[in-house]
Amino acid sequence: MRVFHTDQFVLPLPPGHRFPMGKYRLLRDRLAAELPTVMLEAAHPASDGELALVHTPAYIAGIADGSVDARVMREIGFPWSLAMAERARRSVGATIAAARTAFTEGVAGNIAGGTHHAYADRGGGFCVFNDAAVATRLMQAEWSRTRARPLRVAIVDLDVHQGNGTAHVFRGDDSVFTLSLHGAKNFPFRKEASDLDVDLPDGCGDDEYLHALEVALAELDARFSPGLVFYLAGADPHEGDRLGRLKLTFDGLEARDRRVFDWAWERGVPLAFAMAGGYGERLEDTVQAQVNTFRVAARYAARWHNRAR
Repeated sequence: MRVFHTDQFVLPLPPGHRFPMGKYRLLRDRLAAELPTVMLEAAHPASDGELALVHTPAYIAGIADGSVDARVMREIGFPWSLAMAERARRSVGATIAAARTAFTEGVAGNIAGGTHHAYADRGGGFCVFNDAAVATRLMQAEWSRTRARPLRVAIVDLDVHQGNGTAHVFRGDDSVFTLSLHGAKNFPFRKEASDLDVDLPDGCGDDEYLHALEVALAELDARFSPGLVFYLAGADPHEGDRLGRLKLTFDGLEARDRRVFDWAWERGVPLAFAMAGGYGERLEDTVQAQVNTFRVAARYAARWHNRAR
């Protein structure tokens, strides 16, 4: 299974900053040590043209040269730097590469990504560019070169925070289905309307969550038939997350992952996944939840490989 990373670009964050930048390198090290079937590859940056499939030229230029409004950077939550701008491009590039790979190999992943709070003209909540949105538009454009029927894409967002930027980008677009399961009282406090939103109460545990996911996937099935799935596998619904407010165990998160991968597998739909959020009180808990996701993904990638033989 091919997995793309950008952790060679470490943002110079001030002391005490709450974003756990170190999780990406820890995750890559554990994947290299524990999952021999995972092939780790450095991602190429997304180009201006690729980013412009979703984002405004002024915003792209402002992030590139640091001229973006200071209020926008405060909403994003990172100080501007060349490393931040380059990492944001490469995080999008990693999801693009994962999507292209998924078409030929069934499953592929991005160690980072899941930056679903970014709108066309601004970022927010540690999200600069919206990787799943850009990759969706690019895959649709590439698909249309050789096929008359448009590519239909489902974005299954299981980060604990609602994918407001993604929902806004694809509002009214019947070629993309946005599904978000998230904490009802969590950030963002003014939510956008996804095609299907599932609001979960504080303290929601494994059984309640998995039932809600099953109902949501059944509704997705009834309303939409995708040719590609993007899965945002946030670790932040975990009970040990500082920002999550839900109570899923490691077993519950792994059952969630299996259900999503199995749903795509049963329908023969390629799936590209990204890690999205994770802010554990103990950094090792976030990394463990993510390693578990990759372990599940690797099993389904092997199934795809055997199917293609």
